[in-house]
Amino acid sequence: MSQLPPQLTACPVCHEPLEPADNFCGGCGADLSAVPPLPHEARPGGWRQPDTPLVRGADDYRIAPPAGGVPAQPAHGASPGGACAACRSGMIDKDGYCEHCGHAQPRERDHMEHESAGVAAVSDRGLRHHRNEDAYAVSTTDLAGGRTVVAVVSDGVSSAARPDEASAAACAAAHGALVEDLERGAPPREATHRAIVLAAEAVAGLATAAPQPREHERYRQENAPACTIVSAVVTGDLLTVGWVGDSRAYWVPDDRATQPARLTEDDSWAAQMVAAGLMSEAEAYADERAHAITGWLGADAYEVEPHTASYHPDRPGVVIVCTDGLWNYAESAEHMAAVVPPDARTRPLECARRLLTHALDGGGHDNVTVAVLPFPAPHEGAGSA
Repeated sequence: MSQLPPQLTACPVCHEPLEPADNFCGGCGADLSAVPPLPHEARPGGWRQPDTPLVRGADDYRIAPPAGGVPAQPAHGASPGGACAACRSGMIDKDGYCEHCGHAQPRERDHMEHESAGVAAVSDRGLRHHRNEDAYAVSTTDLAGGRTVVAVVSDGVSSAARPDEASAAACAAAHGALVEDLERGAPPREATHRAIVLAAEAVAGLATAAPQPREHERYRQENAPACTIVSAVVTGDLLTVGWVGDSRAYWVPDDRATQPARLTEDDSWAAQMVAAGLMSEAEAYADERAHAITGWLGADAYEVEPHTASYHPDRPGVVIVCTDGLWNYAESAEHMAAVVPPDARTRPLECARRLLTHALDGGGHDNVTVAVLPFPAPHEGAGSA
């Protein structure tokens, strides 16, 4: 079996970190045995020796833009021909690298923010990952039944191929279906179930997209794009959530004397152990297998079974919809409530930023995405994201 070139610690195509025994990148499927040795160790943020050709395991692709979330952009960085953000003197090649200093350019998806009446969202690459594999799609719409707020958050599975594309596809499909069904008067819980099913189909369809060389066919089938998903819909006095995987939704009331709550149950090894009574929650989440997910969207997933739940909160507060890049640093509902600022309902974007800062200060080991939905949704003004 061929070995990795010396000092190759990150994929030169997608910049994902590599294990010593890897011969194909887990992020994009690139054949790493054909990459020439590099004179310097790859650094976080993406670096390669200028003029060193890249070896691709898949064609370039573009990410479809879900509403209010991920912008369309080339997968490998900034637009060709612009000035380098690092040295300011080099030109950017078609792969998003500076031809002078070799630095990868900042990607638009590294940090994203959105705010409209009724919802705010922030997504960030974090401090350890080379790209952002999370996505979100949010919107506020005035329907016949009143103001309706929709938020969808997805976390790409890093061990699968093209996780960033999977999360973007899931958000686009689920958000579009939710808005469409709610506009025609479907009950939010029914619309949520259908939206997750359609998101699963969209992600599964990626397994046959972006054709690869014949020798990668088995790899592509066994490592299909995958992601988790969680959604929240606020309409009137009703809050509806749906999910598959371990992305979560929390309820944090304005009155902190009232108990906050986690609204979702993880599809994970730890959750199964706790549910079966085999381990305490503390023991399960301390285990190295804790975050192994048992439910996800993707061609290699078992039959997708969307979870849905509806609530009628009896007081004002905020709904926090997030990936594990946040809740790893505020796991319990009480801890999450302690981090949420008191004015979160009136300043949701500042709340989302505060939560991001909390995760980054805690280590930022993963991508971080959070949407904040004030409850009840504000009535003044109109708008659609």
